[in-house]
Amino acid sequence: MKRKLLLCPPDYYGIEYEINPWMDRTHNAAPDLARAQWQRLLETLESLGCEINLVPPQPKLPDMVFTANAGLVAGKKFVRSNFRYAERRGEEAYFERWFIERGYESVRLPESLYFEGEGDALFCGEILFCGYRFRSDIRSHQLLGEVLERLAISIELVQDRFYHLDTCFCPLPDGGAMWYPAAFDEYGQKAIRHHVTDLIDVSPEEAAHFACNAVVLGPDIVLADDSPKLSAALKLRGYRTHELSMTEFIKAGGACKCLTLFI
Repeated sequence: MKRKLLLCPPDYYGIEYEINPWMDRTHNAAPDLARAQWQRLLETLESLGCEINLVPPQPKLPDMVFTANAGLVAGKKFVRSNFRYAERRGEEAYFERWFIERGYESVRLPESLYFEGEGDALFCGEILFCGYRFRSDIRSHQLLGEVLERLAISIELVQDRFYHLDTCFCPLPDGGAMWYPAAFDEYGQKAIRHHVTDLIDVSPEEAAHFACNAVVLGPDIVLADDSPKLSAALKLRGYRTHELSMTEFIKAGGACKCLTLFI
């Protein structure tokens, strides 16, 4: 079965504000290179059999390119994000409209509960792991579990450079996951180890290059380049890795997974 993904062209992408430690307005992304890197990601995903859907980019919303943060999709339900930072809240209505126009049921959490979509909520088998502290509110997780009828496990993030769960944790289809343990508090580490039996530890150097921020498509894994140790570990487990340069998006705190939303 084809995997369906939502992407947003980087027409308006750039570092226009600073809402995470990676962003620096004096060190902006190069537009042509960002476009080329995004295009290469799109072509790679298409070559692996994905059905690509595009949401139109909007001016003054440079981070809309990071579609993983739009919300969380399960079946025909779309749980819309409530962004923590005002700079991104303008994205919410555009994403919600896109899904409603295609027959999805839009689910809204209370406005007082911050939730940043697939950036902080990842399915690992039947379990929904949910990150909190920097962007999403722990109180949103119980509601997510009720809406989606899944066990939701809250995991606290403790390093601001890994401000979303998908920057430091990536479930694999064999029931395992790759992760950067130091990004989590002690309880979070224990919870992950309890529920995920086969974990691949990612080194600090490769984690800082967004190695965990990967798109997993069965035996194929699309991830940022410069991650030789992780790639070798994945290949030993029978996976095929597709390594891409993501330098211009890492400047804003994202890479391959941040640029895609499973729908």
